[in-house]
Amino acid sequence: MTDGAGGRRIDQASRVIAASPQAIYRAFVDPAAWGRWLPPEGMTARIDAFDARPGGTYRMALTYAGADHATRGKTSQDTDVVEGRFVELVPDERIVQRVTFVSEDAAFAGEMTMTWSLSPTPGGTRVTITCEDVPEGIRPEDHDIGLRSTLSGLAAFVE
Repeated sequence: MTDGAGGRRIDQASRVIAASPQAIYRAFVDPAAWGRWLPPEGMTARIDAFDARPGGTYRMALTYAGADHATRGKTSQDTDVVEGRFVELVPDERIVQRVTFVSEDAAFAGEMTMTWSLSPTPGGTRVTITCEDVPEGIRPEDHDIGLRSTLSGLAAFVE
């Protein structure tokens, strides 16, 4: 977790996944696949809209499993609604999105840019997620856990 220009927070996570950049990219642009691997552990996803092309948008609801979750949802008691736009799609190399959380809480307001970089490496592909302009309401430790969990889900899906 670092501060970018103007004090904007940048969070990052990375992992080597034993799969080709092509397999990982395919998992990213397929809405059925995306809904299976993207949610962090303890959450499920419902994809409401998905148009994987530059300028295309998506909308999904991430719901916490069970009533005993420690973290509250940003949109409702147990759900985070996420709206996003694909800014750049470079097959097998990079996906750039702008993400907005639907919330009445100003701490979660604003737009976060997520860049997924895919770099071939011995044994697979290094997948790096860089999140810029992270809303202050997302605690760094929670975001780190969520990003790493998403990378684990991607690895389990494609390996």
